[in-house]
Amino acid sequence: MALEQYGKEKEKLKKGIAEFYDDSSRMWEDIWGDHMHHGFYDLHSTVSVSDHRAAQIRMIQESLHFANVSEDSTKWPKSIVDVGCGIGGSSRYLAKKYGATAVGITLSPVQVQRANALAAAQGLAHKVSFQVADALEQPFPDGQFDLVWSMESGEHMPDKEKFVGELARVAAPGGTIIIVTWCHRDLGPGEESLQPWEQNLLKRICDAYYLPAWCSTADYVRMLQSLSLQDIKSADWSPFVAPFWPAVIRSALTWKGLTSLLRNGLKPIKGALAMPLMIEGYKKNLIKFAIITCRKPE
Repeated sequence: MALEQYGKEKEKLKKGIAEFYDDSSRMWEDIWGDHMHHGFYDLHSTVSVSDHRAAQIRMIQESLHFANVSEDSTKWPKSIVDVGCGIGGSSRYLAKKYGATAVGITLSPVQVQRANALAAAQGLAHKVSFQVADALEQPFPDGQFDLVWSMESGEHMPDKEKFVGELARVAAPGGTIIIVTWCHRDLGPGEESLQPWEQNLLKRICDAYYLPAWCSTADYVRMLQSLSLQDIKSADWSPFVAPFWPAVIRSALTWKGLTSLLRNGLKPIKGALAMPLMIEGYKKNLIKFAIITCRKPE
């Protein structure tokens, strides 16, 4: 019975995630472009709206640098998977940067259709493709990808161990895995769980963004260690993304943002109303914007 209930909850979550992004992706693209993730900013910077798209590109670049992806063209990744690809911004950027083939997966059919259309429009259809698939049951053989990329999708995964296991499974020997995700703070010595107010704040965010239970950066590191992955590194990039959520709120309050919200239905509106909760979580050091990278043994 418990297993059956878990299965029903998992399917409900997958349906909610797919519908959330079906409903909101066009609105996001209209305002922010084709990268559906945080930007990376200089500390204490004051930025204008025009800087935010550049900051999203910088997030990709900084993630690659942190993971020590080689600048030597003879060592560039030749095959890439983008797990939780949105409308394919990272996939297309990485395919162009490295001359690689890339495949992106998402639960949203609307995102897949748009991502493939953008790839075709940019002359990348022979290099980049997108499909509806579950990150916890990826439709790929073992050891297929030199670079396994997950930019802000881990927070949606109901089974973090299975998620990490799938990332490791599809990575080629010697391949790099990059996970950029929302985490809660690491627990302190003697702590067995977050405080009640912290759990309550995260639950309100989860309800708005179709998120299951959160985990910490330390939890991710332990999971990767259990799989005998190498060169495991992590960092808290929360200070570098600080301008992001205030900027998203400002964009939502423009006439264009408000009309898009009203046009796209209840789910995006719920998401918009939860934005101040994300800021509160960051300011109270509960939410951490984490990067975790590693390498699969050769």
